[in-house]
Amino acid sequence: MRCAHTGCDVTTRAMPRKITDKIVDLPSLVEIAAQARLQQKTVVQCHGCFDIVHPGHVRYLEFARQQGDLLIVSLTGDANIDKGDMRPYIPQELRAENLAALMFVDYVLITDTPTAHVVLEQVKPDIYVKGREYEHANDAGFLSEKGVVEGYGGRIIFSSGEVVFSSTALMEQSAVSEEFEAQRLCLMCNRYGLSRDTLQASLTRFRDLHVVVVGDTVIDRYILCDAMGIAHESPMISLSQRDERMFVGGAAIVARHVAALGAHTFLLTAGGDDNYSRDVANQLKTEGIHTNMMKTRPSLVEKTRFLVDEDKLFKVDKAQSLPLDSVAERRAALILEQQSRVADAIIFCDFGYGMITGGLLSRVLPTIRQNVNILSADVSGGRANLLNFRHVDLLCPTERELRSALNDYDSGLSTVAWQLLQNTQARHLIVTLEKRGMVIFERQSQDRADEAWSGRLKSEHLPSFATRTVDRLGCGDAALAAGTLSLAAGNSLMQAAYIGNATAALEIAQLGNHPISAAQMGKWIRSRGELVSTITRKDLPREAVPTIG
Repeated sequence: MRCAHTGCDVTTRAMPRKITDKIVDLPSLVEIAAQARLQQKTVVQCHGCFDIVHPGHVRYLEFARQQGDLLIVSLTGDANIDKGDMRPYIPQELRAENLAALMFVDYVLITDTPTAHVVLEQVKPDIYVKGREYEHANDAGFLSEKGVVEGYGGRIIFSSGEVVFSSTALMEQSAVSEEFEAQRLCLMCNRYGLSRDTLQASLTRFRDLHVVVVGDTVIDRYILCDAMGIAHESPMISLSQRDERMFVGGAAIVARHVAALGAHTFLLTAGGDDNYSRDVANQLKTEGIHTNMMKTRPSLVEKTRFLVDEDKLFKVDKAQSLPLDSVAERRAALILEQQSRVADAIIFCDFGYGMITGGLLSRVLPTIRQNVNILSADVSGGRANLLNFRHVDLLCPTERELRSALNDYDSGLSTVAWQLLQNTQARHLIVTLEKRGMVIFERQSQDRADEAWSGRLKSEHLPSFATRTVDRLGCGDAALAAGTLSLAAGNSLMQAAYIGNATAALEIAQLGNHPISAAQMGKWIRSRGELVSTITRKDLPREAVPTIG
């Protein structure tokens, strides 16, 4: 049977011959859906922006097609995409062709409304499939769609696919040209007001900030070796030690980054009467960091890594978790409350060795939340709990730390991100993806009384800026320090993410933990071409637009 408007076969067995034949108008789609139902076919619909189709979209749409016999995909037209001046990256016609090129998509419709409300009312699909990030969201647009579907007796299924970028999707994503990636980064910088002048001005404002860092100090020891072969007494590698290097890490390296970037820095940490504790305190003093090292442990935590060339073979930890006792906890709380009266930001770095406890956080967070504009936090290791940091402004975990905190290794990244923000009531989230950069998650509203506070998250992927990878140790610490400073200086979340990403790129290019200075950052900013470009979306080459099909 053929549609009177398009002449296309509406049965699910015979597909339109050309990709463009699959792109139809609303009256045609209404008739196509009606004819399919007469044949007792199940009609499924999806809706979205689909601006650069990535493997997460593909899995989502493939899942949707498996739920019925006819898959209709409606996409929001250019005029109704509210994601910034330069969005969408890809014009609606090309976005529609990208979707139509997918074998399991039967028909595509470009809508002139921001949601699928009108299309759902007229097409009346049997099943409407949405990403799992909507399952518990209070997004006003989705609630409207939900009311329509349930009103005529349809069903909503939440896909196990992933609409927003996940690390897996990013790694699987079809390769695009370096030219296209460079132009995309230019568009992103233009859209978020990132330029050499704005970022240099931000670095200047760092000098006026007072920042407190709280957490465990760690000694990172590197044993540099030559591989001698296999030992005679057993089948194990034989190493010859040729050098040893030591770095001050943990919360102390975060404090060192903050100080090197120009801010007034105070570190609250735990130590003992050992030589390492005294040496670290003296080194921090020479770097202008005011330190209160509470003597609550016999010695600092030590982590020793054995390397051949730049390859780490194994790590040995000399560490014991010694949580603050009730007296030390009260003392630490008093110090933090006093420091919060002059602090512009407080950074919590929980490595799980006892400096940060649940009791300390429950004591201080309500008070310092009233005094300090920016609170941020990160964790490292299995002993620390990301969920303890409630009502902070920024959480900055790796994807592994995020999933571990929620014991969720299967859901899409945006779903896990939404759940973390709901559980902690944090404002912003930056998830680092190692060599694939980071994904930035932001609420649609920062007003907790607004229903959009708990709605679908806005997200953006920022690729890694690293051109040389030597040592990943400390990259997250560098990003946390610089990102927090940027927020405290009054920058947007995307500006903070860009600066954090840049600091991590500088850190990853050297062996061991080294603080990144404002001078290094200034030189890096001056070298970046995307910060001076005035590219617009129309400048994107058509042949560079990725199509998956």
